[in-house]
Amino acid sequence: MIFKKKSVMKTIPVMSAAVLLVTTVACSSNPGPTSSTGDKKEAPTSISIMSTFFSQEPPGEDNVIIKEIEKRTNTKLKITWVSPNNYADKLNVTLASGDLPDLILADYPQRYPLVKSMSQQGAFWDLTAMYKNYPNLAKFPELTWKNLAFGDGKNYGIPRVRPVYGQTGLNVRKDWLDKLGLKEPTTTDELYEVMKAFATKDPDGNGKDDTYGFLGYTDPTGVGKFNVIETAFTKTIGDWKLEDGKLTPIIFLPSQKEALVYLNKLYVEKLIPEDFSILKQTQTLDMMKAGKGGLDAVPMDQAWESTAELRKQKPDAYVKPLTSLNGTTVTDPGSFGMFLIPKKVPEAKVKKIMEFMDYGASDEGSDLANYGFKDVHFTEQDGFKIPTEQAKKDNVSQQAMGQIFLKYDKYQKAYKAGIPKDYYDQHTKIIDERTKSAVLDPSIGVDSDAWVKYWPEYQKKIIDMKVKMIVGKETTANYDKFVEQLKTDANFNKIIQEMNESYKKKNG
Repeated sequence: MIFKKKSVMKTIPVMSAAVLLVTTVACSSNPGPTSSTGDKKEAPTSISIMSTFFSQEPPGEDNVIIKEIEKRTNTKLKITWVSPNNYADKLNVTLASGDLPDLILADYPQRYPLVKSMSQQGAFWDLTAMYKNYPNLAKFPELTWKNLAFGDGKNYGIPRVRPVYGQTGLNVRKDWLDKLGLKEPTTTDELYEVMKAFATKDPDGNGKDDTYGFLGYTDPTGVGKFNVIETAFTKTIGDWKLEDGKLTPIIFLPSQKEALVYLNKLYVEKLIPEDFSILKQTQTLDMMKAGKGGLDAVPMDQAWESTAELRKQKPDAYVKPLTSLNGTTVTDPGSFGMFLIPKKVPEAKVKKIMEFMDYGASDEGSDLANYGFKDVHFTEQDGFKIPTEQAKKDNVSQQAMGQIFLKYDKYQKAYKAGIPKDYYDQHTKIIDERTKSAVLDPSIGVDSDAWVKYWPEYQKKIIDMKVKMIVGKETTANYDKFVEQLKTDANFNKIIQEMNESYKKKNG
């Protein structure tokens, strides 16, 4: 079953009189760069950008916030907004075409061989030394920059900065737990019992068998949101695990097979959507907001977004972030990808782009992009910025222009516009607890020419095998045979050899 989203009419941003007033005031106090003589404003720098959005629709060219950012940064922006549902495909096609914008988002750069190979072949600017000249970008955590560096130790992009620890994990319908008399699950065995109850004991009380235990999906680079379960078994993130000082593909681990057998059990018992392999991220989010599932695995802010939507019908609904599963918590690289600058961009313009992104990482730039104008797009209460109806009309949020402009905040994902302070405080404590059980991806920043050359083919085969195992189209015997073939495959072993050589070089 594919959950069908409601159709949404396209909203055309309208600049109210209040917005015009604030824009005029803000513009007069922030006239933008001037020439070196100080008597004449420089011509705006034209910057083309390709990025994604998570709002219901992308910001329009006449978006009031984008126009204000242009004024404050003395730029003219041409932004190509791409849905997260097909961003990977669009990125690969764009990279292969060679017709690149001035600033292009690679959402999972470590997983795209084409991004790595093009970077090291000189297709993008090396920003390793350059970013330190921009104060707000230099404030990003050192681990974030380190995690985005490739095997040569160089940074080829500007982080779309996020916290490393605590932002993503399992979230559970706490109100459903309470109704069914269940405790919050901490192990995969307890999780199974909870999912079973959510799918079979009518937690929403509508008398229908129409709820799932866990709303997961797969993506082109892995098992998608099922990775929280995979990590609970393998105790690592990504495709590799560090064992005895060596990187080992998780496909070789017995615990990887255990995770797939577990997921197959969920599938057979219909505790997860039968069509998970073709579901899109946005569809699972809509299903959660509609009360069709009891657990998901999204950042805290998205979990609260679901809570807010559910409370319109059920005031005590709460999608609560869980601390860990089997004593582990997934982590993130410290960024949701990075923005690359093609080498075709002249150096003088590169500096302008760096200034532009540095502004976006400042308090002023980040707040403008994510919250808009005070008393127009938000009001302040308890230290929080509370969005107004105008913010919705003007598409002002982190899900829109906030995907390009954002400052660093350790507790960024604990906050969502409209969240009460007591819940925010609870969520910051959960982030601190998640940090204690966090596991890192040991392969971040490790490179291999063989990986670039051969991994896409192997990755496709591995993901295909995993999905077939989950839906029961492959037996464990065939899975074991597949793994043994990989272990004796010359090219696959070349990847392992080079990855370990790079790991040792990177880590001394």
